Amino acid sequence: MRIVLRIGGSVFASPIKPDLVNKYAALLRRLVKSGHVVAVVVGGGALAREFISVARSLGLQEAAQDEVAISVSRIYAQLFLKTLGEIGCDTVPTTIDGAVKCLDDGKVAVMGGLKPGMTTDTVAALIAEKVKADLLIKASDQEGIYDKDPRKYADAVKLDRIRLEDLFQVCAEDQHKAGIHQIVDPEAVKVLKRSRTKVVVVMGFKPANVLKAVEGKKVGTLVD
Repeated sequence: MRIVLRIGGSVFASPIKPDLVNKYAALLRRLVKSGHVVAVVVGGGALAREFISVARSLGLQEAAQDEVAISVSRIYAQLFLKTLGEIGCDTVPTTIDGAVKCLDDGKVAVMGGLKPGMTTDTVAALIAEKVKADLLIKASDQEGIYDKDPRKYADAVKLDRIRLEDLFQVCAEDQHKAGIHQIVDPEAVKVLKRSRTKVVVVMGFKPANVLKAVEGKKVGTLVD
């Protein structure tokens, strides 16, 4: 199976959790040993948003705000890549084609951001589209996708399944902006709808949820 794993910065890096990093590294080794082809995209989390805030206060334009956030996400990606050891590619790819080459070489590609105007959600969606992934798993800080933001609304209801066509209905923002933080980035939704990529959104603090998604077990929210 060709899998793209998107690990949210809110899970991985807010603050960074060495034990969780090691658990994900062990999970990736298990997936590779089972014959799966895996690309990983890591977000920048709270530190990236902090740099965006500083850049904004300095009067920098949104593209520059995105650029500093991308640098943060790539540092986290490099840390995870080094933790993976020999199953990972030599460096963090900075293009989709670079990630594809890494996968073709039989290695795990680990990426951060790519360029201003897109989040790591979109990076994951683009890789999934390029390699015709069987599954994109988003390991988030929520149990799945809700009908509205559970951080703001106590009566939010988790959805077990949602159609790709309906994703925009649960997006608070309908266009990209630096530091956007919602369950699925609106630009990524456009790519997913175009590629018809199957997505599962799970609680990322439990890496076992990712394995359940790969095995087709009921977990999180299925988007198809």
